Amino acid sequence: MFCTDKPTFAQTGAVSPLRRYRCVAGSGLALLVMLAGCSNSPTSAPASPPAATTAPGPSGSAASGKGGGAPSSSVPAKGGAGGQVLLGPPRTPRSHAELRRQAAQRLVAANPDRSYMDTVPDVLLAIPVLEVELNVDGHVRHIKVLRKPGQALDTVQLAMDAVHRAAPFGNVSALPKPWVFSETFLFNDQRKFKPRTLDE
Repeated sequence: MFCTDKPTFAQTGAVSPLRRYRCVAGSGLALLVMLAGCSNSPTSAPASPPAATTAPGPSGSAASGKGGGAPSSSVPAKGGAGGQVLLGPPRTPRSHAELRRQAAQRLVAANPDRSYMDTVPDVLLAIPVLEVELNVDGHVRHIKVLRKPGQALDTVQLAMDAVHRAAPFGNVSALPKPWVFSETFLFNDQRKFKPRTLDE
């Protein structure tokens, strides 16, 4: 701390004891404050090690068997190559209705930048309808177009690509054949879709 009010010797011929005491006391007080601040500065706690994450199994494996499925992976597990979202293993569906619901959830989770969950607009760009046939392990066997929109025909391919990104849909061996589900894709003007199943 600098003492700015201390007169020079040339001005007074001498420094008064009172002024000298004020300067010395002020400088000592500033030094104590600085030292106290240094000793009380918080120390950073050691960083905890990152939590171990389990990578999802290969997409082609039937991770869930007949009895009790693995936890649902409606939430994306991590980003894959080229920005693709990789989902964890799906639950084993116990009914066709559960299969359809889980498929709709995975469609949105696997396509976060291509889907929306807001209110469906009054006027839609296109409404393609697909029927998806599955293999026993829940992978896509065949996709049939049940309804083509009157405009924006490219949305049919967008919907089909979304289905492939969301697969597999769970081991369906416990369900009666045919192992199929249908989905209506509600496309808005930004060419983003919402599965109608999630709007019911």
